[in-house]
Amino acid sequence: MASSASGRGGGFLLPAAVAAFVVLAAAVVQARGSSAAPCVPRVFSFGDSLADTGNFPFLYGNDSREPALRPPYGETFFRRATGRFSDGRLIVDFIADTMGLPFVRPYLSGRTAEDFASGANFAVGGAMALGPDFFRGRGVPMGDRMHLGIEMKWFHDLLDLLCPGNRTDCMGMINQSLILVGEIGGNDYNIPLLSRVPFEKIRTFTPSVVNKISSTITELIGLGAKTLLVPGNLPIGCVPNYLMIFKSDKKEDYEPETGCLRWMNEFSEYHNRLLVDELEKLRKLHSGVSIIYADYYGAAMEVYRSPKQFGIEHPLEACCGGGGPYGVSMIARCGYGEYKVCDEPQKYGSWDGFHPSESAYKGIAIGLLRGTYTQPSIATTISSCPQLIELGSSIEYKNCSTVLHMKIVAQVIGWLLFFLHSI
Repeated sequence: MASSASGRGGGFLLPAAVAAFVVLAAAVVQARGSSAAPCVPRVFSFGDSLADTGNFPFLYGNDSREPALRPPYGETFFRRATGRFSDGRLIVDFIADTMGLPFVRPYLSGRTAEDFASGANFAVGGAMALGPDFFRGRGVPMGDRMHLGIEMKWFHDLLDLLCPGNRTDCMGMINQSLILVGEIGGNDYNIPLLSRVPFEKIRTFTPSVVNKISSTITELIGLGAKTLLVPGNLPIGCVPNYLMIFKSDKKEDYEPETGCLRWMNEFSEYHNRLLVDELEKLRKLHSGVSIIYADYYGAAMEVYRSPKQFGIEHPLEACCGGGGPYGVSMIARCGYGEYKVCDEPQKYGSWDGFHPSESAYKGIAIGLLRGTYTQPSIATTISSCPQLIELGSSIEYKNCSTVLHMKIVAQVIGWLLFFLHSI
């Protein structure tokens, strides 16, 4: 009888408990949906594979040789390949999320003005700052490639879509937007490096690369841009593929703190010094514009110097690749050939030997958004953004909260199924 009474009591009480759990789930969903207003109405982004959120598949979707178009790319966060050259989110994704915006839509995936209500991303994997003619004119073999000039043409095309008949109507929209000019320029060095162009010659390209970035910024300011975030280059001496290709027997070729190649990192610093100097010139010419330098190099070096602080155990190894000391080899690469994929991508600094993992990108993004590695600080420049001011709890907290919310929802669903099955 006790069992029977319990069963009958459960028949009346369980729906109330279920209702309570449903209310809890609704509260969680409502909390997620009631976030603060976006810090900026739109984000526009230019760049290469470090910033491409999905334009690449629209250009090269039929190319079976491109492993980034299929798993395991995207496996960590999206659970599918999105065209991002990583296992999950990129720096631009973390920036948009922190600003209270959805992930920035790839330009080639939109058709109507409504598609770009929160901005657009023009970055394409493999893109360069300079056009191929620059390199051909200097004796460097170069096929047709995407470059910053084409991305700017797309931007002009988008303005014609958003403000048909009167481009000046878009100026108000642009001056309220955050514009990321890069990362761009890395491939202007990567491709010649991999083609074994003498390093001394590659170094002579840097002033032209920086000038192209500068002229693009000037063009954007002319269109109404008031807040621009301009990244420098990452420390390429910490890239697993370069550590393999340019392996040295000389101890002095490596940085003792990180194990990265010293001469390659010094080159990245050279590019960044020229860029910082150029941005200072632009600030003097455009006093009413906020031109923020994003120190990708400094933020990334913090990850390489103190990887465990970011949950990374293998900062100089690729999670996905051909194996070997740095997780890469000459005979296989991620998604191509007999490659290997690690079980815990979050513990690796590199995803595929050339591109950072989501964990590394997150660490870099935290440094930028807290203001530590932006000059002037993005937290003070975008003063109407409480999310940045309160970043003491950081992206780490947001991600933990997201995971917690999803766990609660999963538990609610589990409880619902259990209780409904028991009734």
